[in-house]
Amino acid sequence: MATNKVRGRGRPRRFDPEQGVAAAQQLFHARGYDAVTVSDITDALGINPPSFYAAFGSKAALYGRVLDRWSATGAIPIMDILRPDRPVSEALIDLLEEAARRYGSDPEALGCLVLEGTRCNAAEAREAACELNRAAEDVIRDFIAARYKDDADRLTNYVSTTMSGLSAKARNGHSLEQLLTTARLAGSVLKQVCG
Repeated sequence: MATNKVRGRGRPRRFDPEQGVAAAQQLFHARGYDAVTVSDITDALGINPPSFYAAFGSKAALYGRVLDRWSATGAIPIMDILRPDRPVSEALIDLLEEAARRYGSDPEALGCLVLEGTRCNAAEAREAACELNRAAEDVIRDFIAARYKDDADRLTNYVSTTMSGLSAKARNGHSLEQLLTTARLAGSVLKQVCG
């Protein structure tokens, strides 16, 4: 009995796009969006540019997929830290210390992928990172506002600014211990404000 197999045009893909997203995540995190070229990505994946564009559409679209993957697998577990049963200052201090640990632990991926992306030159990629950053800030603000409504905006700005600074300092070579010291110092301010 003969079977008719329908075969697509061209050669079958020799790479897994999800593994490609993971590899691109490492590149973007290590170097930053602007410093990574399509050629860098295709070299890392062992594919040619037409295969890259067929699989991902564009560098910015791939970056969007990287951010989605990061949110699901590598981001700080904000919801686990900012639980409503925890004192506000304690939870925010834990958030800052966790940020310091994550931003400064991996010498191949220093800083925060999202926060560093908010400063990239490409508008589409920058907006994707800013959207995720705003969503995280909203979670922080809502957590604070449940008990300190009048202070929610200024405390959120303080925590967000501290996290951005931790990320930038990690990228600039601050050690994990330096980052944790800064996070703990910021935490002492939160203790004074939130009790």
